[in-house]
Amino acid sequence: MCGIVGFVGNQQAAPILLNGLSKLEYRGYDSAGLAVRSGSELAEVVKATGKLKNLREKTNDGYALSGNCGIGHTRWATHGVPSKTNAHPHVSGNCTGSASGAVESDVVGVHNGIIENYQELKDKLIRHGYQFYSDTDTEVVIKLVDYYYKKYKVGPIDALAKTMVRVRGSYALEVMFKDYPDEIYVARKDSPMIIGIADGETYVASDVPAILSYTKHVYYIGNNEMAKLSAGNVVFYNLDGDEVEKDLVEITFSAEAAEKGGYEHFMLKEIHEQPKVIQDTYNAYVKDGDIDFSNVGLTAEDIQAFSNVYIVACGSAWHVGMAAQYVFEDLANLPVRVELASEFRYRKMPLASDGLVVVISQSGETADTLAALREAKSKGLKTLAIVNVVGSSIAREADYVCYTLAGPEISVATTKAYSTQLIVAYLLAMKMGVVRGTLSQDVCSGYLKEIETIPQKIESLLADKERLQWFASKYSNAHDVFFVGRGIDYAIGLEGSLKMKEISYIHSEAYAAGELKHGTISLIEDGTLVIGIATQKELYEKTMSNMVECKARGAYLMGLTTSGHYAMEDTADFVIYIPTIDDHFAGSLSVVPLQLLGYYISVSRGLDVDKPRNLAKSVTVE
Repeated sequence: MCGIVGFVGNQQAAPILLNGLSKLEYRGYDSAGLAVRSGSELAEVVKATGKLKNLREKTNDGYALSGNCGIGHTRWATHGVPSKTNAHPHVSGNCTGSASGAVESDVVGVHNGIIENYQELKDKLIRHGYQFYSDTDTEVVIKLVDYYYKKYKVGPIDALAKTMVRVRGSYALEVMFKDYPDEIYVARKDSPMIIGIADGETYVASDVPAILSYTKHVYYIGNNEMAKLSAGNVVFYNLDGDEVEKDLVEITFSAEAAEKGGYEHFMLKEIHEQPKVIQDTYNAYVKDGDIDFSNVGLTAEDIQAFSNVYIVACGSAWHVGMAAQYVFEDLANLPVRVELASEFRYRKMPLASDGLVVVISQSGETADTLAALREAKSKGLKTLAIVNVVGSSIAREADYVCYTLAGPEISVATTKAYSTQLIVAYLLAMKMGVVRGTLSQDVCSGYLKEIETIPQKIESLLADKERLQWFASKYSNAHDVFFVGRGIDYAIGLEGSLKMKEISYIHSEAYAAGELKHGTISLIEDGTLVIGIATQKELYEKTMSNMVECKARGAYLMGLTTSGHYAMEDTADFVIYIPTIDDHFAGSLSVVPLQLLGYYISVSRGLDVDKPRNLAKSVTVE
């Protein structure tokens, strides 16, 4: 969840590290810290609680720290409360770092992940005379590296290898050794890490945006691998200490794609980018009017062999699966189960050996989803990943990979990644339907024409966002909000509710409208905001009946429906219309007003839209 950066080269390191951390603050913003050194001089460690601006002020934007080799960290607290003491970097000695003093320590490091057996390791180290100043699992790892480094009198790579064998959990680890100036050593297991090279300088980070303004040429370090970084050079090693060859990969999107581009917040920018990224994703899989997954490696024979589909994901990606299941079942006539990855990995659920497990993740590093993928593969099932990050762990390990072309998504609350995942799910369901003979080519062509209209129709919704801005200001002080709908509308309500609660901190829930009378309606009282979603023709009247039941109990109704259903205004107090589209794909339109509603309510409440409290963008720990 945290963000880590590192640099070694000819320039002053600290300003580069701070710039990189500013691109990773979506991964954590409880505290931040730097460790910088120059040649054989001692490392200077500086930490600050709160957001990154506090560390900037403390170090004069990094220019107060000399040295051309350094590491940095922005924290999302796991072990230990947010504090200066618990902030990274951590050291092998007993000093926590200060604003002005150099640290006498053999090993200094930062870490993203969770060490599951940290208490056991801590007890071992205490028996060997180590003292601890923080509550973090990271300090334990740094001191364990130091322990093996000194006990066996080995080099950094061997010390890291011995540590990796002993540690259980996930980590992306960066360390500097006092005896090895101008070098950074890294190790990775299950947490993301990329390494970039340019002009005789080397960069390392949790995610591409942190280094994109310096280089587009990166290495993806593999699982259970280590590397030695020096200026302009990287050497990779496996756990046996043998060198490993890597290919340099070129990043295709620009540094500007990770900037706000004049918008007040990344979230608003990313909402407005949805027409383009949907079109880009569509074009990647539709060639000459036909759905083409040949680049994915998914053949007609593969599709015909699948007996059912398991969709496994977390958060908004799970909501994509909830919407997609209706489309898969209708168009491909395949049984579909949608599972939360955190539940799937621990259930003893019988799985059909000829089933397809579809995992969905924006980052491609979501810990529970990655574990679920590995569980499915261990049982012999084929796996297909829908991911946004090329070279991510899930992308590398899945049998088939469908990339979404959403570009970098910085805001913690996903919008454009969600929408592109939906598009890929539609196309996958349609392709399966055609191959399996449950969907004619003519009908499929008609559906493709419908999907082609989605970008333009979203543009029209964005052009009319002022009404939603007004409504959001009116209801920004709501205490409870309920979203109701049936079928795909229920699935979209789940996503709308999540957007509301995660960035506005208003309690909200989504319910299948037919379930209201089974307990939920007791929560409705005078003035409660109920958002009814009714875009499915066959279910429209039933959903309207449920909305009327809520109004009869004092609810204030907001309706979301397709153009033409103007009679809804006789029931609802406020109505938003989406352009007419085939019911299967209505979710791609109806989610946009709900994204905007959550955004504008958060703005009205004066909250930090892009970095909501307690959350981080990429959930790389369990």
